[in-house]
Amino acid sequence: MHGFHWDELSAEERLLAEQAVLNFRELNKACDGAADGTVLEVCENLAMRQGRESIRRVIETSLNRQAGEVEKKGRRAGRARAD
Repeated sequence: MHGFHWDELSAEERLLAEQAVLNFRELNKACDGAADGTVLEVCENLAMRQGRESIRRVIETSLNRQAGEVEKKGRRAGRARAD
């Protein structure tokens, strides 16, 4: 990857990257243990579950970060727009 250096990652980014590696290892282990003729199905099913959980985790991490920034700045005065 060309957009960053690993040592410049935030704690949240490192945690998410670590989780991606763990997911990859789990996927490889599951596929290695799958019965002949079921590897693709096992791989796809696990990858979909991991993907949903990963997306949830990324959203949660991002929203927590945003909430922390808002708390640091204090609440803005005025009404929130619904659109």
